[in-house]
This record gives sequence, structure tokens and C-alpha cells, in this order.
Amino acid sequence: MRRHATSAGFTLLELLLAVSIFAVVLAAITTVFYSAVRLRNKTTARFEEILPLQQAAAIIQRDLAGLVTPGGTFSGDFKTAALTGANEQSATVFCTTSAVLDDTQPWSEVQKISYFLDGTATAGGGRDLIRAVTRNLLPATSTADSDKQWLLGNVRNLAFTFYDGATWTDSWDSTTKTNLPRAIKVQVELAAADSAQPAPAPLEVVVPIYVTGRTNQTAANANAGGQP
Repeated sequence: MRRHATSAGFTLLELLLAVSIFAVVLAAITTVFYSAVRLRNKTTARFEEILPLQQAAAIIQRDLAGLVTPGGTFSGDFKTAALTGANEQSATVFCTTSAVLDDTQPWSEVQKISYFLDGTATAGGGRDLIRAVTRNLLPATSTADSDKQWLLGNVRNLAFTFYDGATWTDSWDSTTKTNLPRAIKVQVELAAADSAQPAPAPLEVVVPIYVTGRTNQTAANANAGGQP
């Protein structure tokens, strides 16, 4: 007696069920994948926005922390001053010991620094934050060349405020004041990328100043006593 072999296979209902399950799993994997890609893109964009801010804050903090007591030949004056460029905003000028020594250049670690805004303003009012560096503090001519370094873009306002021990003031001039401020606060306001978005939170750096100028007490006492 011959037996007929039955062929094993899937029914149409089983195939439809398998395809449906595969489609659901594929859709879930695709959703997770694109969510991860969007998160990575947002993180990368945010990192690219924050990195220049952190670098600018670190440079400003290092410059202010190395302030040189004004009044000497290589220390100049510490003051706010208006620059003459057509697009330049008023700057703060000071000498600091933040320079990097180089065997190829005959300059010391003391350099003159000024921060200002330059360039054509964007639609949101932002300009470029520039750091001007002068290494030659004894130029042969009355004007010394300075190297301008770009620090940050789309800056709407740059403000320096100075703490004298009691109050904060918007200006400081070492030619009329006897010492450096106790602390310096730098606020960098960024412009919005477009009118539909709010402006980013301002960058604020507060640097305590530990450098103080000393008067010659011996000479002062000698002059008070009538001695030469």
C-alpha cells in the first residue's frame, strides 16, 4: 500500500502574520535609529555652539588673572578706552603676563591686550569679538602693531564692570585710581540667530584680582620727616 507524502509549508495566514510582525519590529528599529541620529546631531550642534564660548571664557579669564600692576615701563595703564576704527566698539586695554614664551621671538611673557567688537553687524546686531595682542611694548614708533585674533562671532554687546571693594563701576582708569579693581566681570551678550528665536543666555566671567600696587612706605616716611 503506497503512502502519499504530505508537503510541510506555511499557510497564507501565517505568512501575513510573520510579515506584520517583521514590519512592526522594523518600524521600531527605524524610529529608534532616527531618534538617535537626531539626538546626535543636536548634541553636536550644541557642542559646536558651546565650545567657542568656553574657549573665549578661558582666554579672557587667563588674561585678567595675569594682570600686571600699572605704572611701569612694561605695564602701561589699565583703562577703558575708545578705539578709532570705524566699526570698533570701546575696549578695555591692559597688560598681562599671559603671553607664551617663544625662542623665535624676543618678547617676554608681558603683553598688552584689548578686547573689542569689530566687523559688520548681522541682522540680529551681532559682531565679532576680537582680541588684539601687542607683544612689543617698546616700539620704535609711537604706534605698535597688534595681532588681532578672532574669538567669537555674533556678539551683540561686550561689557566690562569693575569692583572697587564696595560697588561695581562701568569704567576704570589707572591714571586716576591708585590701584587695580578687586574683581572684574566680563559679560558677553550674544545675538539671536534669527528673529523667531530668543537670544542665548549671556556669557559671564568674574575674575578676582589678587595683584595690588604697593607704595614706597620708606620713601613716604622719609619725605614726611623732612629727610632727602
